[in-house]
Amino acid sequence: MRYELIAAVDLGSNSFRLQVGRVVDDQIYPLDSLKEPVRLASGLSPDKYLNEAAQDRAIAALRLFGERLRGFAPDAVRVVATNTLRVAKNAPELLPRLEEALGFPIEIIAGREEARLIYIGAAHSLPPAEHKRLVFDIGGGSTEFIIGRGAEPLLLESLYMGCVSYTVRFFPDGKVDKKRLREAEVAAGKEIQTIAHDYQRLGWNEAVGSSGTARAIADVLELNNLNPGGVAGITREGLQKLRAILLKAGSAEAMPLEGLRNDRTPVLSGGIAIMGAIFETLQLEHMTYGDGALRLGVLYDLLGRFHHHDMRDATVASFMRRYQVDLWQAQRVEQTAGEIFSHLDAGGCGGDSTDRDNAEHFLRWAAKLHEIGISIAHNGYHKHGAYILTFADMPGFSKKDQARLAMLVLGHRGKLDKVAVLPKGDVNWLLILSLRLAVLFHRSRSDQGRPPYSIAMGDKGATLELPADWLAANPLTAAAFAEEIQAWQRAGLEFRLKRLNAAKGGGRQAA
Repeated sequence: MRYELIAAVDLGSNSFRLQVGRVVDDQIYPLDSLKEPVRLASGLSPDKYLNEAAQDRAIAALRLFGERLRGFAPDAVRVVATNTLRVAKNAPELLPRLEEALGFPIEIIAGREEARLIYIGAAHSLPPAEHKRLVFDIGGGSTEFIIGRGAEPLLLESLYMGCVSYTVRFFPDGKVDKKRLREAEVAAGKEIQTIAHDYQRLGWNEAVGSSGTARAIADVLELNNLNPGGVAGITREGLQKLRAILLKAGSAEAMPLEGLRNDRTPVLSGGIAIMGAIFETLQLEHMTYGDGALRLGVLYDLLGRFHHHDMRDATVASFMRRYQVDLWQAQRVEQTAGEIFSHLDAGGCGGDSTDRDNAEHFLRWAAKLHEIGISIAHNGYHKHGAYILTFADMPGFSKKDQARLAMLVLGHRGKLDKVAVLPKGDVNWLLILSLRLAVLFHRSRSDQGRPPYSIAMGDKGATLELPADWLAANPLTAAAFAEEIQAWQRAGLEFRLKRLNAAKGGGRQAA
């Protein structure tokens, strides 16, 4: 389904931002935006727990956003959370409270996925160009670096340094002196050195800064004529002058400069230190500023899903190639699993149409990827596959998406106690059953047709009906189905097999 209005919410480490866009001829025109300076990263303790004050600020901001988003369809809104919620140990407990305040599900995305979305936003806000661009975004808790050409990112990285975290770490009382500033710059430089070689080897023709820190510094340099010759953006010379002014003033708040915004000044010292380290380590002389940022990238990525250009499909196809998946077997399992799920969910077990569509997507992806672990070892390949899907960078997938996909692959064979945390009635049980039965049907890995069968979900669980003569002719598969029944019984769930005896007029015999 397509929508005239779509929305993106960026739960950043410094600010929470909401962007509403209007879709016209496959282009997005910004219609409304909200920003709340939550400073989530400032509430992160050294042992990576978010304090109550930061949690309260986050919940209050999302209640405001929730009012603005009231009436939006669930799949017309995408909410992404970045570094602070990635690293906070109490994020799993906090997330349901945040989702309740907002009224929409929240995806905690990986650093490279954040970088990919930032580049999409930047690419849609910059003039078209054939040359390579270096795009970087200094956020509150992390900084993303991307080299891309046109709309395609070529190199993606996310480093654990941001304007909020560095301000808290090096300038906790707001005071800035030469020693503290240099310590912050050296720390940032060490982080950037880990990626500098690969980035300089690929090279770029233009450097672009996106988001709040880059804009704040560029505005100050331009409004106070600190760049040589009135050049726009950020220059090495202008940045050095700003650094000197900061040291002389002793704090960002005390700098006698135009353009200092109240919402940005408290974390500007950390941002200046990181920006200086980027210029020094990557040997930049000048960078421009791009308006496109994470939330614009989220909007365009969401629009792509409506047009069936879902990045997740491309990622799954890439993983199938990388891990040399048997394409024919994956196709057989995908088709049969989808067919079984349609029968099991005929009564609407999967919730509304949006939930069902989402479930079908995950079943399809899991079927295509269920054998990727064989590339490591056949023994326990489902465990290897689940590990890959949990920890690999998967563009387009949130960490929660990856966890769900990994769970389906893990549960497609073997004991079910490893997925027993799922509550009864959860649609994922239907997906797991569909996938497990499809794999059993195609155990021979041949194109021989499946036997005629029927399957349905009743009050006591699922019942599969198969011809008795087919089961007799395929004793290995019959034994596998018997083991399947026992596996579901051990998990406290009901799965039954009925043998149809054609010789006795279609009589049924339960197993």
